[in-house]
Amino acid sequence: MDRLTTIISRGLGSLLRVFSDGFTGIISIPHSLLTFARSKKNMADVQEASGKAESKPALPDFYTDPNAVLNDDSSIWRFGKKPDYTKTRKVYEETKRCNHAAGSLPDLVENLVKNWEIEASFKTRLEDWRTINQERYSFSMNGKQRSSVDYMLKQGTYNAILPPSEYYSPEHNDFSVSHKTFKRMMPTFAWEVLEVYSGPPKVAFRWRHWGWMKNDYIAFNCNGEKVMAKAHDGIIDIEGVTVADLDGDMKIVHLETWFDPMSMFSQVAPNGVTKASQPESHSSAELGPEEDSVKRESATNASVVSNEIRPNMDRRSVSSAAADMPHGEMSSEGEGCPFARSS
Repeated sequence: MDRLTTIISRGLGSLLRVFSDGFTGIISIPHSLLTFARSKKNMADVQEASGKAESKPALPDFYTDPNAVLNDDSSIWRFGKKPDYTKTRKVYEETKRCNHAAGSLPDLVENLVKNWEIEASFKTRLEDWRTINQERYSFSMNGKQRSSVDYMLKQGTYNAILPPSEYYSPEHNDFSVSHKTFKRMMPTFAWEVLEVYSGPPKVAFRWRHWGWMKNDYIAFNCNGEKVMAKAHDGIIDIEGVTVADLDGDMKIVHLETWFDPMSMFSQVAPNGVTKASQPESHSSAELGPEEDSVKRESATNASVVSNEIRPNMDRRSVSSAAADMPHGEMSSEGEGCPFARSS
């Protein structure tokens, strides 16, 4: 037995079979000793796992806070001021379908898109966008040609997702006019993630975008005609699917979105649109909460905006002149959309 050390305990224990150079002995190890050893091992495993978790880099703040990019004080903001999403966020909280747990994948994706929408709608310099890979970013709708970030900066999120139709035309509504049109019609346009189908680096998810039609819809259609639909105070509720490709830093490389734009317009104008014969009004009551907060601070610009679309003036030149004016902001929560905004 000189080649084998035997531990003998009188207490009840577990049996441990030990093999040594052809010798087999059965040794009784106290149960309390085994329990202690196991607990030490479990603790070591937990500490090791904790150490590994702590070594992982933290997620960017735009995944954990839906308003993170609004804290970017050095950014240049459209209309000279950060947008105010308070009212849209309130509508979101009160009327959303889902209650995602904080830190869950749906919650993280929702926050990412909401911050993306804020940047796409209100940050005028590419270098200020934090949610995207600035060198590689692109956007596409319904399987069509990809658009660059420069295109989105110039045309806006609505024009990037809406095709020409009897209701609307990106060709005849520039960035500024497009956002004013939809934000006036629906002062709050909330957005939420309904389901997430896959995790990074390719995140596929279904979303919902909704608001109430408080004011008339007025826009230029594919024929260059100014058309309208009377406000009905009913809900406009649309859904779509988006696939977001992310890079190693969890920034957006490409967004591919699928949804039926006509499903929105059929709710806006269930009886179709009619030609608008009267000039558009731009009172503060018709503007979205984000736009109105800026408009009230600039009486001079407001007077220019009030005449933005006069029947006898060239639409394109007027809308270009008004592009820098604080009238229809687009709000991101009015969320335009994920595709245009978020809540």
